[in-house]
Amino acid sequence: MAAPTDTFDDVLPEALRLRAAAPLVDIGANLTHESFARDLPAVLGRARAANVTTLILTGTDREHAEQAVAMARQFTEPGLALFATAGVHPHDASRWDAGLAAAMAGLHRQPEVVAVGECGLDFNRNFSPPAEQEQAFEAQLALAVESGKPLFIHERDAGRRMREMLHAWRDDIGDAVVHCFTADRDTLFGYLDLDLHIGLTGWLCDERRGHHLRELVGEIPLNRLMVETDCPYLLPRNLPAKLKGRRHEPALLPWIVREIAHWRGIGEEALANATSDTARTFFRLPAAPQPIHQEN
Repeated sequence: MAAPTDTFDDVLPEALRLRAAAPLVDIGANLTHESFARDLPAVLGRARAANVTTLILTGTDREHAEQAVAMARQFTEPGLALFATAGVHPHDASRWDAGLAAAMAGLHRQPEVVAVGECGLDFNRNFSPPAEQEQAFEAQLALAVESGKPLFIHERDAGRRMREMLHAWRDDIGDAVVHCFTADRDTLFGYLDLDLHIGLTGWLCDERRGHHLRELVGEIPLNRLMVETDCPYLLPRNLPAKLKGRRHEPALLPWIVREIAHWRGIGEEALANATSDTARTFFRLPAAPQPIHQEN
């Protein structure tokens, strides 16, 4: 039976169907979220049509990391490549134990897993106590050293402590990206001084809280900058049409690229090429999938 076509999760409005000028890598897509369960193939099709050709599926705990690996194995269609990360988010740090550490180490040995994380510190909500967050994060820093894979880091309201911990480990760990960066200038330059990469999202498109990022995007070297949706969260607020249900998805990444390119003062194609090249180098990805050409 054909899927219904009148629900928000089946189609995007015509005004939101923007095809990127060059193939894009979305480094943070939470496609294991329950909101994608009923229409994931359509979501992937729309990503491909938007020239988003590579998706890094975020694994925030054991269950979602295993689901992300399974998705990466299942969806192997022309014009689109899926990979996964595997880690324990700071919100769930209280669950960290030897069994979970062993499970994560096993996941990091899977070829679909290209980074350790999402892991880090979140002192904004403290769903897990800060001390337990630090313990789980340090354990995952050790796993990154053991696996040799880069780090996919979450940080909110914990910039100073994050920099302290990463400084202590910097000679041992490899590449690391602070995904969904939203902090201030001092924190940004502290991360760049540690030779970290930066992931930007639709936060930049939020007129209520993204203004400071617009002044900072030009300070991030292109070989350290990557782009992401963090979908289904952080739907850009300045889209040219309403999206029923407000679920973000990878097909909307070109709008974020357009916004970043505007504030950097460069072309969208140049930004797309640069961020995708950076992402492929950072995650050690194969060459970009051949995009599916769209008929006029």
